Amino acid sequence: MPGQGRRKRRQEAESRRAAALTTPDAGRWQVVIETRDGAELQAHTRSLQEARVDASLIRIDVLCRCPTEQSTYRLSRFVAAGEE
Repeated sequence: MPGQGRRKRRQEAESRRAAALTTPDAGRWQVVIETRDGAELQAHTRSLQEARVDASLIRIDVLCRCPTEQSTYRLSRFVAAGEE
């Protein structure tokens, strides 16, 4: 497919940039909220985006449990060492 190589190289470059920004010696992941409500998670994610936080510095973890209603969402933000 035309353009597939270009897209793949761009995605790899973005991945390398994000990995370089979030190394353990550069800072830490700070938990913003931990909730079972998806709407609350979306609201907090939207507020971080409106505050112009880089999307590569936001992480969403899903802690899966059985039954699925007990699954928990954890929203974290990378905080640079100087910002703490």
